Amino acid sequence: MAILNGTELKVYSSGTTNLVAFAQNCTLNVNHSPREITNKESAGFKEILEGLRDFSIDVDGAYAWTNAAGAALTNGADDVLQTNILANRLQVDFIFGDTASSHDVSYAGKGYITSMSMTGGTEDTATYSMSIEGTGVLAQTVQ
Repeated sequence: MAILNGTELKVYSSGTTNLVAFAQNCTLNVNHSPREITNKESAGFKEILEGLRDFSIDVDGAYAWTNAAGAALTNGADDVLQTNILANRLQVDFIFGDTASSHDVSYAGKGYITSMSMTGGTEDTATYSMSIEGTGVLAQTVQ
């Protein structure tokens, strides 16, 4: 049995080559909200059928403006904030998973960044966290 290394789960924005910079944790949330169909013939038991599905992604990581070589980032937290929330309210394309390895599963979809925060403690690493709410279909791909 193969156990997935959590480092292989990555969130990309705007295609498969733009990895969200310095991300340390990511979570894919998938929900199903069934609809209730209980009626007088249900013998006092709740009955449900399929309903709407939705998904979201939460990402957090180290907040940085430059890479290790000192070059400016184009995919850092401040870039994502400026491009997708402040200047425009742009939809993001994302892939959750590792697209480079064979026999891996990834999930792709579109969404909007619904919240973003930056935190910095005294003499501590500055961090960011963001939530992306999905719109449309969440597609699974097996490599």
